[in-house]
Amino acid sequence: MVPSTTIPSADSPAPSQPPQQSSPSPAATAAPATVFTPAYVAHLNAQLAHLEPQKIIEWALVSLPGLYQTTAFGLTGLVILDMISKISKDHLRSSTARSGPPTPSSSDGGAATTKTTSHKVPLIFIDTLHHFPETIELAHRAAERYGAPLHIYKPHGCTSSEDFAAKNGARLWETDADIYDYLVKVEPAQRAYSELSVQAYFTGRRRTQKGDRGDIPILQLDNSQSPPMIKVNALAAWDYDTVLAYVQCNDVPYNPLIDKGYKSIGDVHSTQPTAAGEDERDGRWRGQQKSECGLHKDYLKMRSSFLAAKKKKAALAKSGAADLVFLEAELAPSVV
Repeated sequence: MVPSTTIPSADSPAPSQPPQQSSPSPAATAAPATVFTPAYVAHLNAQLAHLEPQKIIEWALVSLPGLYQTTAFGLTGLVILDMISKISKDHLRSSTARSGPPTPSSSDGGAATTKTTSHKVPLIFIDTLHHFPETIELAHRAAERYGAPLHIYKPHGCTSSEDFAAKNGARLWETDADIYDYLVKVEPAQRAYSELSVQAYFTGRRRTQKGDRGDIPILQLDNSQSPPMIKVNALAAWDYDTVLAYVQCNDVPYNPLIDKGYKSIGDVHSTQPTAAGEDERDGRWRGQQKSECGLHKDYLKMRSSFLAAKKKKAALAKSGAADLVFLEAELAPSVV
């Protein structure tokens, strides 16, 4: 049975609000909690499926506390970032119109002393230490452009690709791709979710990206944390051309590698340009039977496989059965 997740409710124009639990304590003053069961998530998806991405995002902003955006600053993530920014500013203008402008300070000649940050959704960027330099530059440029708080997480105990190779072996993505994905993406993401108390997050996944993404709904339950988080695929129904047109029409900052034929951009060692007629993610892991990096796979299975591999290599090293590079990956306390 898939567990449910409990998130405080919020007023929302659409879709309809779920049934609510009674407060366990008569003295409690907090709002009743919304229980996101698999059945209720399916009910929400039936309603959200008919909405434009902006309406889905607006619903999420008012309905899902603890909301973040996980992004590697691909085109879809940037479109979501731009939409969130516009909606956040609209909300701020509406709030200001109702409550009036900030009260001026007498000590500074009448200028308001409090700067309001309108962007409502902080960003989580997983720096694998193997990104293109253009991606790293874009992460900071886009966050500054939109005034979005940016949280950067790296592989545990590493600050550079050299650190990572010294600790885990050179070219680990070739010798054990699953362990590599766990160390550079999955574990840092789980650490971010735990440390930031993430309850829900936007992703840039779309159905036309195919593979495991071919039939994704708008909302999914992510059971990697307890209670489960809500994953929001706001642009699930858009295709690449629609995303690109939005970027061009709205002057959204983007990775210059896009202009060189890269439609989907990940790590340097596993990303190539796509040729005419190829699907947008065909340049990722070319020649491999792989379509996901690990962030959207079953975390508990990946963690179990990682721990089993670590134990096996430790046993081999201890017995002297092989002259191998011993993988010593320290797990963060929140993940162990």
